[in-house]
Amino acid sequence: MRRALVTLVGTLTLVLGLASSASAYEPVDIVHTERVQAGPYDITVGFSTWPVRAEQSLDFTFAPDGGITGKSGTIEVSGAEGRHTESLARHPRKREVWGLDVQSLPSPGDWTLRFAVDGPQGKGVGELRRLNVLEQPGPPMALSWAISTLPLFGLVALIAVAWRRVGTAVHPRHRT
Repeated sequence: MRRALVTLVGTLTLVLGLASSASAYEPVDIVHTERVQAGPYDITVGFSTWPVRAEQSLDFTFAPDGGITGKSGTIEVSGAEGRHTESLARHPRKREVWGLDVQSLPSPGDWTLRFAVDGPQGKGVGELRRLNVLEQPGPPMALSWAISTLPLFGLVALIAVAWRRVGTAVHPRHRT
């Protein structure tokens, strides 16, 4: 009886522990918004970090007035690094809006977000121009990589010293 009770408590703890980890994803906190007029549609563009910096991951949300139901669209992101277009899809953690999850813009400068929306009121196109992206935060990328590889070099040196010591212990040199 006691063993069954312990098993039941352990199982419940495991199930509840795993169920709570599903809600462990942080919600998307929008700290800055901009409005874009895309034909008949007003779109609120949200940023989880402001100001935007190059190579800094953030969430973008795109919320048309009236919601996304019955609407589809694309976004074209263009800047110094070129341009790319993709379909607007639901944000994975904020399902009631379109969005990009943990994305970054690769270089500083002025960027443009161009929206094409198709819905019950027809088609509309609008742009968020001159989105100023600042320099990358932190030290330069080369310095960051150089510092982060120091432990690897230490590990390689440790393995080399250990290999040499083990090799001489297993095969001692004979003196003649």
